[in-house]
Amino acid sequence: MPKSQDLGDRILAFRERLGLSQAELAVNSGVDAALVAAVEAGDAFPALGILMKLSRALGQRLGTFVDDQCRPDPLIVRAAERQPGFRQHVATPDESIRYFPLGRGKADRHMEPLFIEISPELPVHLTSHEGEEFLIAVSGQLVIHYGKDRHLLEPGDSVYYNSIVPHSVSAGGGASATAYAVIYQPF
Repeated sequence: MPKSQDLGDRILAFRERLGLSQAELAVNSGVDAALVAAVEAGDAFPALGILMKLSRALGQRLGTFVDDQCRPDPLIVRAAERQPGFRQHVATPDESIRYFPLGRGKADRHMEPLFIEISPELPVHLTSHEGEEFLIAVSGQLVIHYGKDRHLLEPGDSVYYNSIVPHSVSAGGGASATAYAVIYQPF
């Protein structure tokens, strides 16, 4: 998984290849220009929804920015061998959400399967992007904010929604939570 600077270098390279300025990428993606600059400088690793918006504006799939391996089918990821991929930092350098990519290395994928660990301190931050998301709660309680509604998921419960509607996922009950997620972003 790329470090913040590796991610920034990749985004910069694709942006320059398209002949876009940071301001143009910001407008095309709907992402604040200061955040685009911070990501390119390696000073920030954006939330997943933001990274999806940037990848879409650059004409690339999300996996272009979250992995650089290629493995043959079938791709099997053993639970004991699962590797953390990236962290979503929300205003603080804590590890509020840790993502474990489960499709890393599958070059022709159209979905982004993930295992997610969510700390209880995660603030609610609504995001939206094209596509769909499917989550299955594994442990703890998942709080799903979807539009103006709030839903609580217990282990074994699932949710499937259009991700263009503002949404967020957080842990409930003051404890950490885990989930499996599959994110589809049309290309």
